[in-house]
Amino acid sequence: MLQFMSNGKNFSTENNSIEILEVLKALSLDGKKIIAAKLNGQLLDLSRVVDFGGEIEPVSVESDEGLEILRHSTAHLMAQAVENLYPGSKFGVGPAIKDGFYYDIDLNGAALTEQDLSKIEAEMRKLAGKAEKITREDLSKAAALEFFKARGDEYKVELVEAVDADTVSIYRQGDYVDLCRGPHVPDTSKIHNFKLLSLAGAYWRGDEKNKMLTRIYGTAFATPDELKDYLKRLEEAKLRDHRKLGRELDLFSLHEEGPGFPFFHPKGMAIMNTLIDFWRREHIKRGYQEIRTPQILDRELWLKSGHWDHYRENMYFTEIDEKPFAVKPMNCPGGILVYKTQLHSYRDLPIRMTELGVVHRHERSGVLHGLMRVRCFTQDDAHIYCEPSQIRDEVMKIMELDKYVYNDVFGFKYSVELSTRPENSMGSEEQWNAAENALKEALEISGTPYHINAGDGAFYGPKIDFHLEDCIGRTWQCGTIQLDFQLPERFDMSYIGEDGKEHRPVMLHRTILGSLERFLGILIEHYAGAFPYWIAPVQIKIIPVANEHVNYAKELSDEFLKSGLRVEIDTRDEKLGRKIRDAQLQKIPYMIVLGDKELANKNIAVRERSKGDLGSMSVDEFKNLLAQEFNPIH
Repeated sequence: MLQFMSNGKNFSTENNSIEILEVLKALSLDGKKIIAAKLNGQLLDLSRVVDFGGEIEPVSVESDEGLEILRHSTAHLMAQAVENLYPGSKFGVGPAIKDGFYYDIDLNGAALTEQDLSKIEAEMRKLAGKAEKITREDLSKAAALEFFKARGDEYKVELVEAVDADTVSIYRQGDYVDLCRGPHVPDTSKIHNFKLLSLAGAYWRGDEKNKMLTRIYGTAFATPDELKDYLKRLEEAKLRDHRKLGRELDLFSLHEEGPGFPFFHPKGMAIMNTLIDFWRREHIKRGYQEIRTPQILDRELWLKSGHWDHYRENMYFTEIDEKPFAVKPMNCPGGILVYKTQLHSYRDLPIRMTELGVVHRHERSGVLHGLMRVRCFTQDDAHIYCEPSQIRDEVMKIMELDKYVYNDVFGFKYSVELSTRPENSMGSEEQWNAAENALKEALEISGTPYHINAGDGAFYGPKIDFHLEDCIGRTWQCGTIQLDFQLPERFDMSYIGEDGKEHRPVMLHRTILGSLERFLGILIEHYAGAFPYWIAPVQIKIIPVANEHVNYAKELSDEFLKSGLRVEIDTRDEKLGRKIRDAQLQKIPYMIVLGDKELANKNIAVRERSKGDLGSMSVDEFKNLLAQEFNPIH
């Protein structure tokens, strides 16, 4: 007898096996929105026949798990359409991803353009209309290899060979067959609300030595309104693209001579320097001491730190005096050397050392993306050396700073996740358990909501990550707190305890902004280039109506510059309306218009970016107006 339970309901059958859908029907749990089920926590197709019972739960297409199943099924539908339109195509991998899916395809010599996506979409809708059943077959690994070899599909053969199991599963819909662990929607008619979005190139299995495949990106949602809202957000994101606005606002540029190494222009540096001024003020208030460590350090240091074994593929190398050196990908080993220059007492702890360290990390060319993914960036790093009893309080203080910066200053909502031990970790299980429990305790005592990101910790310790949500709902990982018992052990770090004996400090790695370059990119897109007054690259644009007003403009500019304001004068031989419009397009917070009346009265006519004309006022009145603006560095 098989028994099934769900929310107090029970169902049993004398049969030795039963289809999942039949169980849901017997428990009155079926419905139009149900596309799969979980039996004892295992996701299964509705058509799956099982010979065991347990706790069963329907999976709605509107749930996170259901949406992932829908998107993966849509990827298969897209592959089926491509196979019909481009015979001989072969398929790599096609997973569901955040907000959509993709499939990597070898098109057998054919070339796709963005215009071809509508043709593929039309074929997908035609196939969806046929309501073709999606069925699963389990094969032995040997049978699966034989099957895909017979089809001449070297990509699937390679994937099957890598499977560490005796059996694999394939899915069929019409004439299309794919290697997949599933589950999938019951039939293609369940796939309605989708859109193909873009094309890209992708090396097979991410290896630049392999063939370049065509990657097609798409998205799918449970309802047409959700799809419509998402596409609207995409259009808004295009308008906010930091690469586009970076050019238009003259903030930074990207050049083939330095791939992955952005070039900052004067206005971009004005923002960066303002960010740094703010960062320094807040850290001085909180008892941090700033240090600076070298860009290039001996290979022996990276061997001792573990980066040589765990991070070498992301590093750059050089040779000095016939000895191997590495360009630093992280700041922590250099900070440890600073700590070890003195003997420390328990009375000194916690020691909070911070560094705006420029680091270099090798990224594949295909993943470089403006300021968001670069090969060289400035990390607002800090390393806190403390006693084990101080961990909780130090983590809570960092989280307070995070809240102030993200929420109070920049207006971001944010979420928190705890990342636990990865496969390539250093240290014992006991150390990792202690470290993870210490971070959990700080999160729970502070009342901070969080979720677990299993296996995504750093190789030397677990971490808390902060994900910012911008004004159009996208999330960005920025700050992190990493608890490390490993490096203090490897570097034989110590302090003299209250008992007069040597003890090992705990090390906290911490960033707030993360990469300053990436944070600037996020700010550009969050504000759509219209930066708050305090951080705007140009705070005031002075616009003389004619040449006879230029000297007065220069007097005002000198006065504002002495007050530490960022000012420009528009001396172009253009009409006043054009000058005002251009200043508006440059998203400058304040414009000062100077004509005959202003010159005679030594007043100014003020315009504000969003409010428009504020009227005529004295210079002192304008300064009082500016004093009311939010400015965390004054």
